[in-house]
Amino acid sequence: MSIKRQTPIFDRITDRRSVIVTLTRDYPRGHVIALHMHDRDQLVYASRGVMTVRTGTNTWVVPTYRAVWIPQMVPHTITMSGMVAMRTLYLKPGLVRTLLRGCCVLNVSPLLNELILHVCSRRALGTSVAWQRHLIDVLIDQLKSIQSLPLQLPNPLDSRALRVAEALLADPGNRQRLGQICTASGASGRTVERLFRDETGMTLGNWRQQLRMMHALRLLGEGAKVTHASLEAGYSSPSAFIAAFRRSLGTTPTLYLRASALP
Repeated sequence: MSIKRQTPIFDRITDRRSVIVTLTRDYPRGHVIALHMHDRDQLVYASRGVMTVRTGTNTWVVPTYRAVWIPQMVPHTITMSGMVAMRTLYLKPGLVRTLLRGCCVLNVSPLLNELILHVCSRRALGTSVAWQRHLIDVLIDQLKSIQSLPLQLPNPLDSRALRVAEALLADPGNRQRLGQICTASGASGRTVERLFRDETGMTLGNWRQQLRMMHALRLLGEGAKVTHASLEAGYSSPSAFIAAFRRSLGTTPTLYLRASALP
């Protein structure tokens, strides 16, 4: 069933007084958190593992040492690739005014990593206690300077473009020419290219490359080797995947996996 047609669970934060409320959970491979939404802004952090966050219009892949920002009242699901250590901060709306109003994947610096883990060691933070107030200020300063990452896959709306997107999503490693996939989906390549540019802000080729990168990240999160992940995701060679990985995440898959394995 499409997310757009589902009724989300309203997961209301019962602690109304605290400025930040935390949640610490570890999830097994393949676990899915059903469609839900919160009455607070939410920072979901993967201190280990890879998460896939979906809303009605977009998909984000959240690797280890990255977080996803989800504004209040945005319905979403979260799917785990491999074992996932999820650390979540629920912030009073408007506390971090410089972040995007929509969802986005964010880089987490070593300092911000330690801050999130420290805050999550406590159930909540408020402003009535001096040290908690100071900790909130430091955390907010870090969030205001955070860098977003291009790990988003927007969905087209037009039925012709959506059929092409669904065909690619069903088999990210498909090496068939895009023109052939468009024709099989009932539209010309030129038409679909225009629709993708207008509705997703990406060329069809760039959209496919983003899909492949996100699919490879999920495979790595499930424990796949770099060579297997690259070929399954449709890259021509492991070296091509490594180069694309470095452009997207600023490191190599091997170094990424090594960092993910740290306790």
